[in-house]
Amino acid sequence: MPFAMKAGAEYSHQKRFVYDGANLLTEKEVAKLEALASEQGKDRNTAFMIITVNGTDGKGYVQYVGDFYDEHAPGYDKPHGNTAILFIDMEKRDVYLAGFQKAEKYLDNNRLDLIQDKITPNLSAGKYFDAFSSYIHLSHDYMGYKPGVNPDNILFKWWFQLVVAIAAGAVIVTLMAYRSGGRVTVNARTYMDSNKSKVLSESDVFVRQTVTKQRKPSNNNKSGGGGGITRGGYTHSGSSGGKF
Repeated sequence: MPFAMKAGAEYSHQKRFVYDGANLLTEKEVAKLEALASEQGKDRNTAFMIITVNGTDGKGYVQYVGDFYDEHAPGYDKPHGNTAILFIDMEKRDVYLAGFQKAEKYLDNNRLDLIQDKITPNLSAGKYFDAFSSYIHLSHDYMGYKPGVNPDNILFKWWFQLVVAIAAGAVIVTLMAYRSGGRVTVNARTYMDSNKSKVLSESDVFVRQTVTKQRKPSNNNKSGGGGGITRGGYTHSGSSGGKF
């Protein structure tokens, strides 16, 4: 087991956020991630943790993460407190995310799946520092939205809101210009002799209707993790888990 810390060492405040048992990071990278997790976690009152291992001693990743939470009692300001965990097993190349306490509510299964999908390409490419940094930033950002809301909804994007504001402004200016100018009174009927002009015939012809069925693509790398309850009785959310 790559963990030597015992519950009780971090009761007053979470001091360590990165457990790189698989040695994927340099000392400098670990220091940067520790600082980032501390800074971002302070804003959300949540410990954003990273765990990497080379094997799980036969445990599934959901159980492994649950046992870690039970035994080490992580939490931003108290044992078994608000915690988000990114777990990596290099032996089986598994990735899994979980949220406890506040993070269970604000990082639900769907949001954790979104994060997993976004960091997996960097994991596959061996860009572990980039993937871990993105996990912390995304977790922090997603916890800023109300539970149940899709944080990737285009309506919440600043650039979309800017486009809508500009478009609305343009419409208002156009209407104001139209109302301030003279009204156009000439139309197609102005030069038409209604006594001599008429529609000769009108018909609609239905030719054919074509329906194309296409199977929805599925992500074969997902393994069906999800949330659950640890053996110590703590509930948590969880991503689907999968390979990278």
